[in-house]
Amino acid sequence: MTPDWPTTGLDPVRRLRATAAGVRGAAVTERVLAADPAEVWALLTDFEDAFTRIQPDMRAVEVVERRGDRVVLRAASRFGLRARLVGVQRPGWCWLQSRFLVIAMAAAPEPGGGTRVALTGGVRLPRRPAIVPWGVRRESTRSLDALQALLDR
Repeated sequence: MTPDWPTTGLDPVRRLRATAAGVRGAAVTERVLAADPAEVWALLTDFEDAFTRIQPDMRAVEVVERRGDRVVLRAASRFGLRARLVGVQRPGWCWLQSRFLVIAMAAAPEPGGGTRVALTGGVRLPRRPAIVPWGVRRESTRSLDALQALLDR
């Protein structure tokens, strides 16, 4: 590569939009919050505490393994279902999935102040890049409302 060759990158929210675009049924819900990106990201990735209050159907989450940017979580839903979520967590970007579930989130500084947060997720169709589309936006909106409530404390 030539040293003068231009390079570019996507911020975490744009990366989430691009990744979700390849998953049928995925709907990205975004909101700008009047909070520091580091504070927002700390809550979103506090898997064993704040995350369970942000994600509407999560009752308990345990971090089973962390290795570099790889993370493995054991999750239990409010309905008694269990999942082993495996994924990538990088600054401002996280994609987790199990056999039947996808949870993805991103946060990036918003020009002019605040943080843009993007979420998607839902029930995953095994062996297919697809999410059952029912309720995806509603659940993401509920998660953003819960995140806002935690920030307002």
